[in-house]
Amino acid sequence: MKYLRHFIALSLVSASAFAQKDFQGMAVYESKTSTADFNSAMGGNREITPEMRKMIEERMKAMFEKTFILNFDRSASIYKEEEKLDTPGGDGMGGGRRMMMSFMGGGGTYYKNVKEKRYVVDKEFMGKEFLVKDSLPKLEWKLEGETRQIGGYTCYKATAVRPASPADFRNFRFKGKPEEKKEEKDEKKSTNFTDQFEMQKEITITAWYTPDIPINQGPGDYWGLPGLILEVSDGKTVILCSKVVLNVKEKADIKEPSSGKVVSQKEYDDIVVKKMEEMKEQGMGPGGNNRMQIRMGR
Repeated sequence: MKYLRHFIALSLVSASAFAQKDFQGMAVYESKTSTADFNSAMGGNREITPEMRKMIEERMKAMFEKTFILNFDRSASIYKEEEKLDTPGGDGMGGGRRMMMSFMGGGGTYYKNVKEKRYVVDKEFMGKEFLVKDSLPKLEWKLEGETRQIGGYTCYKATAVRPASPADFRNFRFKGKPEEKKEEKDEKKSTNFTDQFEMQKEITITAWYTPDIPINQGPGDYWGLPGLILEVSDGKTVILCSKVVLNVKEKADIKEPSSGKVVSQKEYDDIVVKKMEEMKEQGMGPGGNNRMQIRMGR
């Protein structure tokens, strides 16, 4: 009851601030993805020296720490990685980085319209441009009473469970090294890097949203809560809001991307999964086998 009264009070106070016809806001998010599973699997690879492993880990860490900008109005938003100038020589990973980002489900501009419950995102995968159009995924959020402060805003906790996408390699987990049995010592063992991982069936989402900003929006494909989502975690990736600006003076052009071959989310996922299987058969994979890792470490 206390939570309900607080929410109603904040909604009434905030309503006038968002009543402007041309209202628009902007939020900055910092995204970090754990590479612990990748590092564990790589640790058992004898072809990678300690120096090479350290180099790869540092580059992977830098690659998985990103900044995104969310521009939103009352019904739609665009979510896009902040553009940064490339450093001389790049990150040393070249095509490996682009390939990895493709397998992480990354895209260019993520447009979602919560009023029409649909989204559009442009993606580049293996040199081809796709335009994924589909209905927004509806999560069955469970609203919790737990609160915390994020950037001066009172946030409430919400959790949900959803199926893990087989097209996103972040949903794979390191199985650990199997114990070697005496009778198997002389048997030929698999050396495929991807055999060390298994796909989890579902993932638990934990979000923190603030009714102080009564916008049904959030980073990426997250939405559906009675307030802007300021932090969300899927157990592997944490996305945290570092800055919010309401009623921005310079309005962003919130419109859906239009370049690329139009496909549904399932069609796109099938394309990615098929490529994963092909690469596995060839002894490669996202993050790669021995040969891929060595190229990334050069």
